[in-house]
Amino acid sequence: MGGILEIFTEGFGRIASLLAIVGVLGALALLLRQPLVVAFLVAGIVGGPAVLGLVEHSEELDLLAELGIAILLFLVGLKLDLGIIRTMGPVALLTGMGQVVFTSVFGFLIALGLGWSVVASVYIAVALTFSSTIIIVKLLSDKRELDALHGRVAVGFLIVQDLVVILALILLPTLDAGGQGAGAAVIARELGWLAVKATLFVAFLAAVMRWVIPRAARLLARSTELLLLAAIAWAVGLSVAGDALGFSKEVGAFVAGVTLAGTPFRESIGGRLVPLRDFLLVFFFINLGATLELATLGEQLAPALIFSAFVLIGNPLVVMAIMGLMGYRKRTGFLAGLTVAQISEFSLILTAMGVSLGHVGQDTLALVTLVGMVTIGLSTYMIMYSGWLYERLAPWLTIFERANPVREAGQDSASPVAPDVVLIGIGRYGGRIGRRLIERGLRVFAVDFDPSALKAWNAEGRSGQYGDATDPELCASLPLRTARLVVCSSPDERTNRTLLQALRESGYTGKYAGTAHNPREARALRKLGADLVLEPFANAADEAADLLTPLTVDGPLDGERSQGEATA
Repeated sequence: MGGILEIFTEGFGRIASLLAIVGVLGALALLLRQPLVVAFLVAGIVGGPAVLGLVEHSEELDLLAELGIAILLFLVGLKLDLGIIRTMGPVALLTGMGQVVFTSVFGFLIALGLGWSVVASVYIAVALTFSSTIIIVKLLSDKRELDALHGRVAVGFLIVQDLVVILALILLPTLDAGGQGAGAAVIARELGWLAVKATLFVAFLAAVMRWVIPRAARLLARSTELLLLAAIAWAVGLSVAGDALGFSKEVGAFVAGVTLAGTPFRESIGGRLVPLRDFLLVFFFINLGATLELATLGEQLAPALIFSAFVLIGNPLVVMAIMGLMGYRKRTGFLAGLTVAQISEFSLILTAMGVSLGHVGQDTLALVTLVGMVTIGLSTYMIMYSGWLYERLAPWLTIFERANPVREAGQDSASPVAPDVVLIGIGRYGGRIGRRLIERGLRVFAVDFDPSALKAWNAEGRSGQYGDATDPELCASLPLRTARLVVCSSPDERTNRTLLQALRESGYTGKYAGTAHNPREARALRKLGADLVLEPFANAADEAADLLTPLTVDGPLDGERSQGEATA
């Protein structure tokens, strides 16, 4: 029996045991609808010295963890899309920077008030400012809200946060410049020398991006495997170079990603590296969880709850305040604000870096880890049930909305005097419906939560406004008085249900046409009162069968109509 235990507690067997624990806890996290990062941290605690003693400090685990962080930062740089910030205009910059400044300043003051040292307070304050891009994008994508206005705003200021992360990774190590007692002159000299090295490094990489990377990428792209291997080698190589120049491994990996972001192969590289990133990051979080002692975690529970409440409540409030002042509706500000109600994996990476540099102790790392577990866990449910939360909090959120929300009003076009049809959703399916109705002489007023889709619709001289069908207040702004028909092109059952109820409450007496994925959902919509239910897949299949049937008949097709149908 002892021999079997040794197999699973040493070397390869230890890794297998840890991965088994991760699998079990990961499955539990999925059942609880929690991000896997929480399961990974718990797996580290369970496998660490405090419980099972499977995780020991080893170069192998440290190396895997460092590779995971390098790939994570590489992908951040690779997918850095400054165009989103430009598209969203000042709201991404002002909201992102406003939230960062608010959280860092007040987080620093709270930490000082709770008795932390100045350096530890700086680390805690910075750690509280970042939100998890990976988790937020996943949650918004699952809810199909990435293209909504609040989703685009959230992604915009998450990119701003990512840029601040890189700045923090560069500047925080200078807290130790010349020793803990270094004066301002020493720190200024170190920062100056760092700026010189950064300038030379960027100039070198600019030349490589201009003359080397395009040719090398085209050559390597002949083999997908070789392209991926070269990308990893480039990421790890620049990670080492960044560390040697004093920027840290993380900054070097990020810059490596940026240098490849302009190539046509970035999506191919990024898509294939995501599973590798997730696998390697497991070991970072396991290592992190294993370093935490239960006694230390218990000591930090009270301050962790204070900081968690600050992040869960304070961050959304400042986002709502800034967006309200800029002219956005309270619902948009609320939904965007919920996305910053947690701290990020970068918060843990930064604090772990502080421990390795000797700036902070294990108590600081334990505090930030607890705050991460609490805020990530709770904010996940807040985002998942954001509509339910908004309905209950809406009466108290009016203070975050100007009398005239000019930003969203500015996305509307003039309403037609008397629209015949109000069309909700003008994507590929809904937009095609709208254009066909207009060709038949009907006046169509469109509503969409994707600002770019609405802009394209309005550019064609058609009327429409920004709006989200799941917003119970939407109907109050729609020209329903003369509309004979409301069409919802979204097949989402919740969207149709919410819209039907809101139309009823608004006094609308016309017809309603909804959209469903399948017959079961179609029957449910009819029970709710829909006059017509569109089934895109079934309708398309019926039409396809009508087009295909003549092809099974012997002999030539009948005339021009058959030829057109066959082409279609």
